[in-house]
Order: sequence, then C-alpha cells, then structure tokens
Amino acid sequence: MKLITPCYCGGASYQSCCEPLHHGVPAPSAEALMRSRYSAYMLGLKAYLVLTWHPKTRPQTLDLEPAKWLGLKILRVQQGEQDAVVEFIARYKVSGKAHKLHEVSRFVQEQGRWCYLDGEEGVVK
Repeated sequence: MKLITPCYCGGASYQSCCEPLHHGVPAPSAEALMRSRYSAYMLGLKAYLVLTWHPKTRPQTLDLEPAKWLGLKILRVQQGEQDAVVEFIARYKVSGKAHKLHEVSRFVQEQGRWCYLDGEEGVVK
C-alpha cells in the first residue's frame, strides 16, 4: 500500500497535486503553478523554481533562505487565457520568528506552459 502524503500547498495529496508538476507535467492553471512553486520552496526544489520563472524576470541566482514554511492561503485568482493573477498569503518562520508573505503574483502562458512573471509583495502583520 502506497503512503499518501498530504500536499504541502494544501491539496489532497502530494502525489496527485504538486509532485507531477515537479516532474515536468505542465500546470493546468496559474493557481496550480503557484501552488506547485510554494511546495517547491518547501522542498528546496531550486531548479523547478527557476524553470517555472519567466525568462524576462528570472533572477540570475536564486538563494533559498532557510525558512520553515507553515501554510498557504489563496485569496484571489483571476485566470485569463494567456495571463493570470494569484493573490496569496504564505506563512513561514525564520530563526523561530513567524512571518506572513502577502503577494499578488502575475503569471503568463508561454508556449503552452504557465510561468511566474512577477509579484507585488508585502509582509502582513
């Protein structure tokens, strides 16, 4: 019997939610890509994060700060044919101190695949 692991993004199971995307299956929506990127941050999947970042806005280097990710809440999704916006709050801890990241992320579809373009962020207290 295969152990079913809850998905890090809050989905039913990692095996049916974010894991296929981490292994190359295209995200069916911007929200699915956003959720898979959150899970990738939790798992330290730097290559996946770079791959799913739009080439025009992708950073030269990506340093993952040592954070303990605690949860994700999707606040709003505006899905278009070729672009989308996903607003979310991600909770995490760094050095034992709790934080909340509130971001409005923009996504675009390029060659049939969703990519993270950029986001406006702020810390919610």
